[in-house]
Amino acid sequence: MLISDKGLRFSLVVGVISLAIGLLVFAYNWKIIGGGWTYFGTVLFPGNLVLSFFSEEIDFWPKFALQMSGQFLVPFLLARSLISFRRWWK
Repeated sequence: MLISDKGLRFSLVVGVISLAIGLLVFAYNWKIIGGGWTYFGTVLFPGNLVLSFFSEEIDFWPKFALQMSGQFLVPFLLARSLISFRRWWK
């Protein structure tokens, strides 16, 4: 599948990079440090923003899926919005 829109392609790259960073930080915090890394909440802010809309009583895997989807969607939508706004402004 080829994406001809450069703005959409850029937004997807931003979302995938954010997701990759989120997965690496989560694995680092979970496996290497054992939880409680100081900057965990800062790096995973987009995922935690999505989690803030849900109850804390969710099981681990649905919560992980919500966090990682937020880790992708928030930067993707932000980049897409900024690109659309920039195109509109011109």
